[in-house]
Amino acid sequence: MEPAGRPARYHDVSTTPPVLAAELAQAWADIQRHHPELPDLAAPESLIGESSSACGAELSFERLLHEAVHGIAAARGVRDTSRAGRYHNRRFLAIAEEMGLDHVDEPHPSSGFSLVALNPEAKRRYRPTIERLQRALKAHTVATASDTKRTFRGPAARHGSSGGGVRVKAVCDCGRNVRVVPSVLAQAPIVCGGCGKPFRIPEAVGAAS
Repeated sequence: MEPAGRPARYHDVSTTPPVLAAELAQAWADIQRHHPELPDLAAPESLIGESSSACGAELSFERLLHEAVHGIAAARGVRDTSRAGRYHNRRFLAIAEEMGLDHVDEPHPSSGFSLVALNPEAKRRYRPTIERLQRALKAHTVATASDTKRTFRGPAARHGSSGGGVRVKAVCDCGRNVRVVPSVLAQAPIVCGGCGKPFRIPEAVGAAS
């Protein structure tokens, strides 16, 4: 169920990486609806193709929620990791539990409470988001596998960036802003979790880029 007054914004899933970035941004906005203190995700496309043994190597909604725990910790000024970000401490675990993530085992010697998993309530709460993101991830996997078989396009082309992936400021009606690659917004809207309106690049900035 979505809270009243903030209707969900859905758009078609494409096989292109820029649209996967938009789907990640939409999923992040869904998390923000339940946790308004969560800061905006400035560069969702940076998660594509990125692996992290400390946060879970596979890109999924579970990993996105894990990253959101770090976002909440940063907003609260809580130091939730140590050892160069590898060890996830009990402060991380406390916030993770608030957000629907559990860690049933003893802490890992090197990563602590990093490998958290969605609890049943969170799975129900985010089921539409999880299903939508899974479709986007599957389409992305198929598309990138096909690209590899056809030809080598280079990392910039595969990730749909232009101008070296330069990010510009996009704003929404409530005044929040994020830094994005313009091609991301060209493919699909990125919706603000605060006001429910899409982010847009101001005309002066868009013309300069």
